[in-house]
Amino acid sequence: MKTIYVDNNATTQIAPEVYRAMVPFLTEHYFNPSSMYTPAQKTAAAMSNARQRIAQHFGGIRADEIIFTSCATESNNMAIYGSAKANPNRRHIITTAVEHPAVLEVCKDLARNGYEVTFLPVDRHGNLDIGDFVRAVRSDTLLITIMHANNETGVIFPVEHLARVAKETDPNIVFHTDATQSAGKLPIDLAVDFKYVDMLSYSGHKLHAPKGVGALYVRRGTPVRPFMIGGHQESGRRAGTENVAYIVGLAAAMDLAAARHEEDEPRIRAMRDRLEAELSRRISAIEINGRGATRMPNTSNIACHYIEGEGMLYQLDAEGICASSGSACTSGSLEPSHVLTALGVPFTAVHGSIRFSFSRYNTEADVDKIIEVFPHVVENLRKLSPYWDQIANIPRKNADGLIGKTH
Repeated sequence: MKTIYVDNNATTQIAPEVYRAMVPFLTEHYFNPSSMYTPAQKTAAAMSNARQRIAQHFGGIRADEIIFTSCATESNNMAIYGSAKANPNRRHIITTAVEHPAVLEVCKDLARNGYEVTFLPVDRHGNLDIGDFVRAVRSDTLLITIMHANNETGVIFPVEHLARVAKETDPNIVFHTDATQSAGKLPIDLAVDFKYVDMLSYSGHKLHAPKGVGALYVRRGTPVRPFMIGGHQESGRRAGTENVAYIVGLAAAMDLAAARHEEDEPRIRAMRDRLEAELSRRISAIEINGRGATRMPNTSNIACHYIEGEGMLYQLDAEGICASSGSACTSGSLEPSHVLTALGVPFTAVHGSIRFSFSRYNTEADVDKIIEVFPHVVENLRKLSPYWDQIANIPRKNADGLIGKTH
């Protein structure tokens, strides 16, 4: 049975071009880039070249503003904890209720240690209220950390606008964005459109580079303390021997994403839109979460009333379809998604969400298979639901104001 992988917001396969770029640095060019002898200098030069290429993809920023890390989680931790350490006189942080746990849990930890954190709400479609944001900014605000694109719904926040508003209010506020789901997929020019963003995190394995490498952009002059201590690497900002092969792979993945963007983006968006249209036509009482907001072109979050997401995942897996019920970092939890809870998804649907997330390696045949299988999965599970037969013939409105079909 062919595996149909539509969980690309969790991780992506390594692109063959990326793998080929990495291999020499896993074999003959294995040297520590901090060593002084000639072979190591060649390895260091490859890492420097990768840093420069990545900087170019973010609008031609300074290469020394890129710090290599192990993943976006580490980058987020460094950005948030590092800002707090560097600005001890300010104790207020602004974030959103729908952040990835790599941001949300760090903010909660700081709240337990005396910081005041404002968790901005979102509306039913996942949009932020700009008025709420403006009212949240205070004279003691230290940091604003708001994701660029949500990992569960794909909803895009206007961080470039929010950062400008924050800086015009108080230029000493540090603005950080977690761009894990958008880097390499959406244009991000840190020299122009995003020039008020001070820090940006992302991870290689979301864009066809390997797991185990990420980066943190830190605009020159931004006050932030090191999170990893113990060596002089990354100009003293992040200790630990750099993972050169993976760094080279990260740069290759960024190159590939830029080269393929005009071809990939419309094709991926068309697959996502066709999937949503067909499933909405074939299945009653479903919610397309985030459909009323600007979204990433590859992400579809569908909640089905009166069934459990785990049951859907098991039956999809039996058909060779790999999807997700939310963030991979919280899979296995019995609690409903904090993102869908924040959106106000009805109780009857909040446990029944499935996320399909596409990449350049998906095909129309993959979409055809999901359209064929998924309605039967929902039908089978609803036959087992103690509630479905009682309410199936009662008209219901979804988030778009449309009456759900009855069976």
